[in-house]
Formats: sequence, structure tokens, C-alpha cells
Amino acid sequence: MHLIDAILEANRRAAAGETNIPAAAGAGAPPLAALTCIDPRLNRLLPGVLGLPEDRFIWLRNAGNIVTGPTSSTMRSLALACAVKGAREIAIIGHSDCLVSKTPEPVLREHLAALGVDPHRLPGDLAGYFGLFASVCDNVLRGVGIVRASPLIGAEVPVHGLVIDVETGRLEWVHNGYRRQPSPLPAS
Repeated sequence: MHLIDAILEANRRAAAGETNIPAAAGAGAPPLAALTCIDPRLNRLLPGVLGLPEDRFIWLRNAGNIVTGPTSSTMRSLALACAVKGAREIAIIGHSDCLVSKTPEPVLREHLAALGVDPHRLPGDLAGYFGLFASVCDNVLRGVGIVRASPLIGAEVPVHGLVIDVETGRLEWVHNGYRRQPSPLPAS
């Protein structure tokens, strides 16, 4: 059984109320590198709802689990998670009720101004710079596509896309990285 298949099975069983669920990856198994959002509601969920012990979970986080480009700092971290820390699979994990997806550019400008940020010093393409998006699933697929296209990640490393419900912890698989095909990049 593939790692993500085991994770989804452990997640399904946990969501159904089962206890004593075997770990999806045990001692000696390569860890999973996961990029998630900074939302603190994920703290109580991960890595537990994945059925992974903490030492098998390399957790990278940024606001909105945004991947901005194939050689961005996020990609540098994912590449090092694989090359140095031994991860053999990558998961981009978005979540329900994401505030990044609910924040239009004018509202972001207002919030930044309220924090004393000089509006004249902001990037011209504020939505692009901050990676604002409307669809959590599309954002995850976009991230998967960028990671898959990156020269820093080998073709043999599966890159999966998942969305987690912040209330229930249930996972939805939105891209199967075992298919080895890059996702098309949705428009940002």
C-alpha cells in the first residue's frame, strides 16, 4: 500500500470514530514532507489525522500553503526535506474555511494600512504577491503543478494534493501524485 493510501485509510477510520488505528508509516519509513497553511487550527490536527508519528512528518508552513514558483524559498525547503531529511513523498495540504481565500485585495490593503503599512511601499500586484486565491482546491492543484514542474524535485517523488476539513479532520484527495502527471496550473 502506498503511503498516501495508508494515510487516507487511517484518516477515514479515525473520522469514523475507530481507535487503535495502525500508523500509516512506522519507524524507519521515509517521512512525508507536507506544506500546509499557518492557520493555528491545524495544530491540533496534524500530523495525527494523517496517521503519522511526528518523526515521520516534515511540516512546512506558510500563509495559504502558497507555492510561488519552481525555485522559490518554499521549493528550496521542499527540496531539502527530500534531499537532506529523506522525505520520499510531498503533500500540499489546503484546508477548509481558509481566510486567504476569503480575503479580497481591497480588504487586505485595509488590514495592512491598519497595521501602519505605507500603501505606497506595497507591491503593485498585491494579490499576486500575497498569493490570494478564491478556491482552496485550485490553489492546492496550482501548488502541486508548480512543485511537480520544479527542477529541484525529482520525477520519482510523488506530489499529492489534499484538503483537510478544519472541523472534522477529514481529508479529501484532490490530486493523486502516484499518477506522475503534473497537474495543470489553474489561473491565479
